[in-house]
Amino acid sequence: MRKIVAYPLSGVYLFFFGLCLLVFHPVQWLCFNLFGYGPHRASVALLNWSLMRCTHLLGTTYRFNNPHKIPKDRPTILVLNHQSMHDIPPIIWFMRRQEPKFVSKKELGKGIPSVSYNLRYGGSALIDRKDSKQALREIAKLGEYIENNARGAVIFPEGTRSRTGHPKPFKTTGLKILLKKAPSALIVPISINDSWKMLRYGKFPNGIGNRITFDVHEPIKNEGDLDALLTKIEAKVVSGITSFK
Repeated sequence: MRKIVAYPLSGVYLFFFGLCLLVFHPVQWLCFNLFGYGPHRASVALLNWSLMRCTHLLGTTYRFNNPHKIPKDRPTILVLNHQSMHDIPPIIWFMRRQEPKFVSKKELGKGIPSVSYNLRYGGSALIDRKDSKQALREIAKLGEYIENNARGAVIFPEGTRSRTGHPKPFKTTGLKILLKKAPSALIVPISINDSWKMLRYGKFPNGIGNRITFDVHEPIKNEGDLDALLTKIEAKVVSGITSFK
């Protein structure tokens, strides 16, 4: 019965989701080309707030637990587990003070209204997962960018999303490069739960009635021992993941 109800609700949700992407694409273009970085960043935050609101049509709710005062005047590296595309809008909205830029596969940099435009012009790193040299070069550029501009980078070290919520081992090469290129960055581990249930039936219909939670752990300073730091970061993220199939 739950899956049957999910079909019409998913249709309505996808209509409004697509409408948001279409409406905000020219808004982003105008903000970026006429007014610059600040207004463009604000338009992206508002877009992702709107995309979150669309998921309420599916009965989705969010809890973003961040008891920490993360400074805005220094770079940050947000490290998360990855469960679905629904991980993205809450990070952009709730962590907007950190001005998050993503390490994303290059395929997302074209063909998707609003999303592709932001990835190309908003400062994110678009990587070719079949070309390791290109990928590492782009991640290094992102690290230098956040270090020089006191902004945030977002990386999902699992490499691909978990379809069951169960954490995958971290692939740490990209994260290690970010840490080297942005040595003053605060590392912010974040654990995501139940986002995977939005795609429990596949791409269609969407899962309904889910509560997605984000738990922000205490920020960690980079004190130079990268191997120990990487182990600590992964342990923190995994410690907060509780929703498995």
